[in-house]
Amino acid sequence: MSITINKDTRLCMSLSGRPGNFGTRFHNYLYEQLGLNYIYKAFTTEDIGAAVGGVRALGIRGCAVSMPFKEACIDYLDELDPSAKAIDSVNTIVNTEGHLKAYNTDYIAVSRLLASHAVPTDSVFALRGSGGMAKAVAYALRDAGFKQGFIVARNERAGLQLAQGCGYEWMADTRDLRVDMVVNVTPIGMAGGPEADDLAFQQDLVGTAHTVFDVVAIPSETPLIKLGRQLHKRVITGAEVIAIQALEQFVLYTGVRPEPELVERAAAFARS
Repeated sequence: MSITINKDTRLCMSLSGRPGNFGTRFHNYLYEQLGLNYIYKAFTTEDIGAAVGGVRALGIRGCAVSMPFKEACIDYLDELDPSAKAIDSVNTIVNTEGHLKAYNTDYIAVSRLLASHAVPTDSVFALRGSGGMAKAVAYALRDAGFKQGFIVARNERAGLQLAQGCGYEWMADTRDLRVDMVVNVTPIGMAGGPEADDLAFQQDLVGTAHTVFDVVAIPSETPLIKLGRQLHKRVITGAEVIAIQALEQFVLYTGVRPEPELVERAAAFARS
């Protein structure tokens, strides 16, 4: 079976500062396997308002939103689902006859992974980052019952705002910290980026932690995750996050929830 494009084909897309292939391969694989008349394409933009206007005007069914547009797109939308409204961060737009409703499936993915990996809620954590994805992770931690944590961000205003919103502490760096879990929510370690080979946390801090969580999805084995495995830590990868959040986007766009085995094959294909 192959995808055949015609006048009735529904378009879904992504907007990212650094477009990747995971979403394109994941969604198109599922469309093909399930015989759905959809197609998915990745884009970037320098004009988020015009891009969201295009989603509305052209009847594009769904739009995934990544850094740096998760907050900037909000002014151009009609409605925020509670998953997005609570944290003022969007990663999914669904277009229903010109009405644009926003969701945050990152929050859903992180919540599920904290539970499935059985991370103790009395863990003290250090979360590095203060952007839209960091909001999703921090609020997921808060709502899962994690009481003690540090938001590590060089941007004092954004870091303090996020920390205070969740009841955590802000720190400019990780000096003198000792925590049970480290969470990277920055582009450090991302393939193709200027810090692709760097560690998001210093090695001695990782050594004292019991859980290493990196939301960077490409590569799935970031320098931080590789170090975590070498030190025999519990690891949660960005590849796990992106697969769950992409699945929830797929369901929102199509109304179809694929069987778990098919989702696993789609995720493996997308990573290959």
